[in-house]
Amino acid sequence: MEKQIKKFADRVIAGGILSFEDSKRLLAVQDDNLKYLLNAANRIREHFRSDKVSLCSITNAKSGSCNQDCKFCAQSVFHNTATKTHPLIEPQEMLRRAEIAQNTPTQRFCLVTSGRSLSDEEIDNVCLGLRLIKEKFPGLKLDASLGLLTKERIEKLKQSGLSRYNHNLETSKNYFKNICTTHTFEQRVRTVKLVKAAGLEICCGGIFGLGESEIDRLELAVALRELDVDCIPINLLNPIAGTPLESQKILSAEEAFKIIAILRFLNPGKEIKICGGRQSVLKDKQSQIFFAGADSIIMGDYLTTKGNPASQDLEMIQSLGLKI
Repeated sequence: MEKQIKKFADRVIAGGILSFEDSKRLLAVQDDNLKYLLNAANRIREHFRSDKVSLCSITNAKSGSCNQDCKFCAQSVFHNTATKTHPLIEPQEMLRRAEIAQNTPTQRFCLVTSGRSLSDEEIDNVCLGLRLIKEKFPGLKLDASLGLLTKERIEKLKQSGLSRYNHNLETSKNYFKNICTTHTFEQRVRTVKLVKAAGLEICCGGIFGLGESEIDRLELAVALRELDVDCIPINLLNPIAGTPLESQKILSAEEAFKIIAILRFLNPGKEIKICGGRQSVLKDKQSQIFFAGADSIIMGDYLTTKGNPASQDLEMIQSLGLKI
């Protein structure tokens, strides 16, 4: 198995791609051979992404009251959770939160809102907030995650300073219906394609540990490759009380590292960002994400759960000899 993994890594580094059948062989890697898979993924990361780590901060710009039924989400009106709700924050508050993020070494600041999509008035307020932030902090890259979009709204956001849009596929096409029934996988893909066509970067990944199979994970990785996304956020399910997945067993650290490694094999030149669930799933093994193939993290808090203090993540990165 060690020789086969090395052969696959050599092919990827040389510019080749793995077929679906070849990739399935990586799924067969068990714990006793996992170190070979991770070492190979790390080689691919070093070749395509060097020793640099990208940092991103997000803010919950509109919380809760979501009319979608995603089974993992604490913000859905279909679930009885303790998540606090609030309407879209004002543009000046968006600026204030960006200023807080700007005081850390983060390169990106992302406005995230709950719901299937925003109203026209809300879109206008987000655009105003983006312009205010860009005017004061021209070097800060601005991202947003606002649900489904139209071509017209994408253009309006782009003109306001948006550089990257986040819209996760969440899971494979086949498994999607098991986690959401109020919109479709195809609708998500359509938004991704519209964003790319407009010339914006696309941040698109998923959440793992929903009960999906390893084949589902591989199918998602292939779908992301076919869409040629720029950044792949990896969320690891942190079950929230009151959601249908509250009793779902969390992934082991080894499962998480395997997911990261396989995504690196199939998307060798892309930014791979570790997001929600990092603390609860990986605990004291968080530093190993980079040696499994990741090259990016979210700093600070997530949408409804706490993250590490920024100083702790910065110390971790520096102790590994990596650069921001």
